[in-house]
Amino acid sequence: MKTLPLLLCTAALFSLAAAATQPPAVAAEFGDGGVSDLYRWDAGIPAEPGIVLKRETPPPEQRIAGASSAERMLYSSTDGLDGKTPIVVSGVVYLPKGEPPAGGWPILGWAHGTVGVADVCAPSWTGPSEERAAYLNAWLGEGYAVVASDYQGLGTPGPHPYLLYRPEGYSILDGLRAALRAYPGRLANRVILAGQSQGSGAALGAALLAPDYAPDVRVLGTIATGLVVDTAAPGKAPQVPVPPYADPDYVDAAFAMLYLLGTGTSLHPQLDADDYMSDAGRPLLDTVRSGCFRDAMRVAKAGDLSAAKMYRKSVAAIEDDAARAQSFPRAHIATPVFTATGLADAMAGTAQQYNFISAMCTAGTTVEWHYYPGETHHSTVNLSLKDSLPFARRLLAGEPVAGNCARLRPPGPLQKPRDKKKIAD
Repeated sequence: MKTLPLLLCTAALFSLAAAATQPPAVAAEFGDGGVSDLYRWDAGIPAEPGIVLKRETPPPEQRIAGASSAERMLYSSTDGLDGKTPIVVSGVVYLPKGEPPAGGWPILGWAHGTVGVADVCAPSWTGPSEERAAYLNAWLGEGYAVVASDYQGLGTPGPHPYLLYRPEGYSILDGLRAALRAYPGRLANRVILAGQSQGSGAALGAALLAPDYAPDVRVLGTIATGLVVDTAAPGKAPQVPVPPYADPDYVDAAFAMLYLLGTGTSLHPQLDADDYMSDAGRPLLDTVRSGCFRDAMRVAKAGDLSAAKMYRKSVAAIEDDAARAQSFPRAHIATPVFTATGLADAMAGTAQQYNFISAMCTAGTTVEWHYYPGETHHSTVNLSLKDSLPFARRLLAGEPVAGNCARLRPPGPLQKPRDKKKIAD
């Protein structure tokens, strides 16, 4: 695939040069580095978000079967922490096979799950897992182009604000803007957002922010599976108690380290994660700086680590700040939402998912919720295609989505999984 002509890049940059911002310096303590030159931008950053800066083709082994082509891109966006500073973000675009229909292919704006906080974990750099490739292939086979952001700080310099909906939402929306500019006539401004786990909050965050931040992006609806999202304003929505967390496969320690190194250092730039580490926790910190989520779980298991063993002083204040920044200010989403919850989801928990769905319903969001008995955090994603693809078809056809909030019920006790699969993103 041809790269974006240098002349086009130069013209766009010159037109915005007066408001360009210099990029941040690379800092290895945040997990920066280890990726190609595509992910660095040493010139001024355009003030206008959604400008394509660079493009490159991934290696052949990262191709997915349903795509006719794949292309990484670096684009301008807005720092979701301060809401104003221009930054660069990376992502990848997959085009379906065949010729686009009149007006272009509709877009699936894919929001990935937890992969880590180091640059080398960026999905555009690693390529999707086999399980996620199967999910994306299903959408490509339906005639959707897939636009997938890495999110702020993943692949690109600086810390990754892990689980914070505004940085993730801005990154997704600006990636869609960039793709629409990069493929004129081939992509239609008709977008279905979809996300799993961390990506559920990212996709819902993009839907929440779109009317004000990116009204030019036509979001038709959102698909959220394995919900990891919260709101500070549940209103009068029915809520159920959240049971104590049952840590599967040492993910608690791994998640906690991502939260400290990614989210904590994003919110507190002077924070030095090393200051908080016990001797037992230091190997995990080093791993998260250079490796990905699976590596972190392996090290946590080898060291028999719990989050409590990792620290030599309290991180409670940092975690409280992160939780506040993570929580949605409201639960009303302007466009329809499809949710999928596996009733054996020990990782995200089912009560938490119900509580956010309940808050959305009470706030007036049109929600089509689905429970899947015996399915886990990861098995639910692909299984839910049987229901989410028809949901998306109705949206594209302009048909009304009635929702089923009136039938929403608490999920009950956590079920045993039908098939305990190992963790995927």
